[in-house]
Amino acid sequence: MTDPTLERWRLLLGEPGGACLGGRQLDARAAARDAALDWLYGRDDDLRRRGVRQGGTGPSTLTTFDWLDDIAPLFPKETVERLQRDAVERYEIHDVVTDPAVLARIEPNPALLKAVLRTKHLMNPQVLRLARRIVEQVVRQLMEKLATEVRSAFTGTKVRRSGGMRLARNFDMAKTLRANLGRYQPETGKVVIETPFFFSRTRRHLEQWQVILLVDQSGSMVDSVIHSAVTAACLWGLPGVRTHLVAFDTEVVDLTADVDDPVELLMKVQLGGGTDIARAAAYGAGLVDRPRRAIVVLISDFYEGGDPHRLVRVVRDLVAQGSKVLGLAALDEQANPAYDRELAQRLADAGAYVGAMTPGELATFVAEHVGR
Repeated sequence: MTDPTLERWRLLLGEPGGACLGGRQLDARAAARDAALDWLYGRDDDLRRRGVRQGGTGPSTLTTFDWLDDIAPLFPKETVERLQRDAVERYEIHDVVTDPAVLARIEPNPALLKAVLRTKHLMNPQVLRLARRIVEQVVRQLMEKLATEVRSAFTGTKVRRSGGMRLARNFDMAKTLRANLGRYQPETGKVVIETPFFFSRTRRHLEQWQVILLVDQSGSMVDSVIHSAVTAACLWGLPGVRTHLVAFDTEVVDLTADVDDPVELLMKVQLGGGTDIARAAAYGAGLVDRPRRAIVVLISDFYEGGDPHRLVRVVRDLVAQGSKVLGLAALDEQANPAYDRELAQRLADAGAYVGAMTPGELATFVAEHVGR
């Protein structure tokens, strides 16, 4: 019987890793996996130069459609999604998302959503209708996940009085410790809690706030565009919040009319092009009705193709008039930022909050300010 660890190494290295198995052959299922991996990674010149994936056991005439059919039963769902992502992003195998036969069969996932947004300009109307299915299903999944976080953030503001909702998120540690200090046990170093205290959450009339999302739609910001659209849709219609969504590259496009339909919104986004952040910030500043009830969220990698001095000036003016300015370097689920730290620091010095937030953290930030 083949050692599973050695077999994994053999599949990782391809045919050059045959020594891992001591001359033994792969069984039928592992050989099928090897052929599927080689179809994709065997085209990588860098891997071949390093002696990895030099040829394989699969037929060279395998089509994209056949390959997608093959990998579904051979690998776990997470691995299938990674293979599909590498196919469209790393090797630019566009027929994964432009072939009607493939689109009709493929299982939607976030990697394919990004691929559709990047390649939809290549699609004819028939293919675009099929691609929309991917956008709709993935957006629905993202909406369901984020809507829960948004509802939690907007359930009410904490007030310092005892309440009956004995939930972990409402636990008042400071008051509980003060009330139970007399039950401290020196021998164990612990306080015996007899009476726990909890915050109450109360709903109150909310003065309306504007939340203005300015989203860089350059090609590297596709995750941020997706999650901004979903975040705006979840904020849309909440009490006390009026949401705007503006996409920009060198031009500025106000997408607020489509905020309640993130699928339609994403299908209108045009990824790529240059970046004029200052122009977008100035447009956002022009939308502000009540400065002290406005949150302007600038989502970008801060690599400015326009006038950085103008951008800093606009941000400084917004802060001076009482608006909250957030500069977010990432707005995906992992919040892994890659951005121009020098310009970001200048914005922070001008009074903006600068960092990285997930959509849920952004919703919490908005809820905390709206609830004041």
